[in-house]
Amino acid sequence: MYVIIAYDVNVARVNRVKKFLRKHLNWVQNSVFEGELTKADFEEVKLGLNEIIDREEDMVVFYILRSEKALKKEVLGFD
Repeated sequence: MYVIIAYDVNVARVNRVKKFLRKHLNWVQNSVFEGELTKADFEEVKLGLNEIIDREEDMVVFYILRSEKALKKEVLGFD
């Protein structure tokens, strides 16, 4: 599956979240990661993030597609 993760977390946890996600996905920009994950890897990512974030203060959004081919992406800038 192809996963895009966007997050808004307290500044005290930003570096932990970013460091954790870099082990599994490609960093796109400040609070966005994307890449292919197996179902098992996706569950591992969710569990890992759940241990890092404070669900009362932080939010992580997962966009899940069948594959990267199902994604139409347009980017402006950094040509």
